[in-house]
Amino acid sequence: MAETPRIEPGCGAGCSDWQHVSPGTGPTMSFMHESRAQRVAFGAGQALEFVRAELSRTPSIRPLLIVGSAGTTLAAAISADLPAARIWDEVIQHVPAEIAERARAAAGDADADAIVSIGGGSATGLAKAVALTTGLPIIAVPTTYAGSEATDVWGVTEDGRKITGTDPRVLPRTVVYDSMLTASLPVPLSISSGLNALAHCVDALWAPRANPINAGTALEGARALRVALRALIADPRDSDARDGCLYGTYLAGVAFASAGSGMHHKICHVLGGTLDLPHAATHAVVLPYVLAHNTPGASRQARRLAVALGAQTVAPESALVALQTLRTQLGAPRSLGELGMTEQDIPVVLPQILHSIPSSNPVPVTEQSVAGLLRAAIRGAEPIVKEDA
Repeated sequence: MAETPRIEPGCGAGCSDWQHVSPGTGPTMSFMHESRAQRVAFGAGQALEFVRAELSRTPSIRPLLIVGSAGTTLAAAISADLPAARIWDEVIQHVPAEIAERARAAAGDADADAIVSIGGGSATGLAKAVALTTGLPIIAVPTTYAGSEATDVWGVTEDGRKITGTDPRVLPRTVVYDSMLTASLPVPLSISSGLNALAHCVDALWAPRANPINAGTALEGARALRVALRALIADPRDSDARDGCLYGTYLAGVAFASAGSGMHHKICHVLGGTLDLPHAATHAVVLPYVLAHNTPGASRQARRLAVALGAQTVAPESALVALQTLRTQLGAPRSLGELGMTEQDIPVVLPQILHSIPSSNPVPVTEQSVAGLLRAAIRGAEPIVKEDA
């Protein structure tokens, strides 16, 4: 009988580690995968047309428009069509609980029949907080590369702690991508936001529900983001680059939603919620340190990530080298210290982080290993893959 190629467990689409084994011998694939139902409308300069079409599908005549700073023009055009629309522009990162409560009250007062969020991850996050208790459908119009629009994950910060969860009610019914809405996004924020999206890809490779399907999606997202972010640095006016960033961001969010939240995101959620560090920049800084920590226990995933990031070799440690090369090319933020964190903050956040990191993490975490990771990230020290981890 002819040999049948099979993929090793945990090895997804695009993997180079194929084994040729006889049927019935050697490893086989076994996994569960769930996809989330969502409509995507993608086109430069078409946001207003897309939003109008999506509101007419409900139909909605009293949407609550949750608007970040980059969404005011589009919100004004939507409200001109729908005089009963209510605009809510009190949007703060990490979604403070008191802001969520006020927005929920506004939705009730306006008898809102839908939510349109226009802005970055904070606007999308607030829309999710409202949808969580009202059940209103969301049309998300991202103006950054946060990726929250592709997930059913919600988060609210209260008393210095960021509480997160998943709920199908918060998954936007439709996502509208229009790269022209990102044209005013400053390059440094574009870079931090894009690396935040890349972190979704990396974390998805070893998150609790990682499987070959979401791994393949994550790796294509990483490849697309690497290409698009480099092009964006070369020419911030490059519309194809901004399209590519949005494409990669969506794939990253889909992979993250399917695979779940891994070590990287658990660390960043605690740092953001407790220390109020800037969301995207925190992700951009922490990512290489988590990759270095987990590479010894996830060598196959690291080799595949190395390919997606354009590494010259496919050794596991090449993924970190490629990531650091990309971060240098992009001028990414380099330390948690420059974002406002000090070593005195470590005892405050460490218990929360240790409690939240999944037990399935490929390299076991200890108080010493996580504290060392944080100290290195505060200083901006070069992350190192430890072979004996």
